[in-house]
Amino acid sequence: MIEFPGEFQIGDTIEPLDLKTVSGVVVYGRYGFPMTNRSTGNNSLVYNQLYQFEGLQNYTSGIIHHVRLSGLIPNTLYQYQCGDPSIPAMSRVSYFKTMPVSGPKSYPSRVAVVGDLGLTYNTTSTVDHLLANRPDLLLLVGDVSYADLYLTNGSGSDCYSCSFPHTPIQETYQPRWDYWGRYMQPLVSKVPIMVVEGEHDIEQQAGNQTFVSYSSRFAFPSEESGSSSTLFYSFNAGGIHFIMLGAYTAYNKSADQYMWLEKDLANFDRNVTPWLVATWHPPWYSTYVAHYREAECMRVEMEDILYKYGVDIVFNGHVHAYERSNRVFNYTLDPCGPVYITVGDGGNREKMAIAHADEPGNCPEPCTTPDKLMGGFCAFNFTSGPAAGKFCWDRQPEYSAYRESSFGHGILEVKNETHALWSWHRNQDFYGNAGDQIFIVRQPDSCPVTANVTQNN
Repeated sequence: MIEFPGEFQIGDTIEPLDLKTVSGVVVYGRYGFPMTNRSTGNNSLVYNQLYQFEGLQNYTSGIIHHVRLSGLIPNTLYQYQCGDPSIPAMSRVSYFKTMPVSGPKSYPSRVAVVGDLGLTYNTTSTVDHLLANRPDLLLLVGDVSYADLYLTNGSGSDCYSCSFPHTPIQETYQPRWDYWGRYMQPLVSKVPIMVVEGEHDIEQQAGNQTFVSYSSRFAFPSEESGSSSTLFYSFNAGGIHFIMLGAYTAYNKSADQYMWLEKDLANFDRNVTPWLVATWHPPWYSTYVAHYREAECMRVEMEDILYKYGVDIVFNGHVHAYERSNRVFNYTLDPCGPVYITVGDGGNREKMAIAHADEPGNCPEPCTTPDKLMGGFCAFNFTSGPAAGKFCWDRQPEYSAYRESSFGHGILEVKNETHALWSWHRNQDFYGNAGDQIFIVRQPDSCPVTANVTQNN
């Protein structure tokens, strides 16, 4: 999918845009050959961010064109231009490489993983380092533009509730999305990006609508993966099956998301995609004070099914720091549990998480931990293990393997059916250096999982 927006409008008087005035056309072809293929988008749209309160400025986006390219050959470099040749207005020639075909011997060389990116000085450093690692695919694990840290007049703050405690609704300055997209163009014009939502992407507006910008600006294989929502879906990249879960939509066992997840897991085939990777925004296993055990209700509902089907790796954001776990299930070391990796250190405006809940005097009161955006209260004192009877450990938990408060990004390199190399790159290090690096090893003989014989996408 290729997308390109027009010009936005913001203020009290907004002229309606005619979607027919500009076409979305992509001409493309294999690198080194003429660009003889042509696709025209049939899903152009304009979205609005509207407020019913006096004094707040409304926003309408430019025309956003979603164009589907067909007939692409796996693992092949393509060149393309997008725009409207009838105006004429066409972009410069850009390049992208398709994903390898799904199979146990076929993997993208490097998958970049980053969260809580925003648009700050630290963002620019993260993206520069990420580009230097030349990824084939980018996973953005929530909190994209941080437009909701700004009023509609453009005034912003590191802490919205601290600086603007009396606003009738959490405002957003939607042009931040446009600025973010233009800044990211050198990366996302050549590297496929898959996104899952974070709480800063909710952006409530008139009519109680949410996630409108997030759902309008990105392309999601929801229909292809049997999902009814842009907030949860799945896809394959070579021999990896990625599950993108939504923490800010219903996730209980009677919800659409959970029933979709059951079906998706039942249909995915380990013989085709040996690696199973899950992603959502708020971590279940984080030892930082910030957002400590905030997503416990989601863990209670979903951990069992992810363990049952043998999820290998989980990527999260939300906590603005880096942390990697040992294999864990239900707060206990388990050789068949997933490795949980938090990479919420992409660049955000809200500063770095530093304090750990296991340090003296840092354990939060249980009643302060639930997130009203996720609902429920499920975080109680531990009933077993070294922290039995307590809400926090009194030392770094044994499931926490490595943690550090630095900005950066991660690179996943799946080598074969059983071995993957994970590297975390700090912004302050030289390009190519890793602050944390480990081989993640699957042991299918030691950890048999629920199997199936069909593949649904």
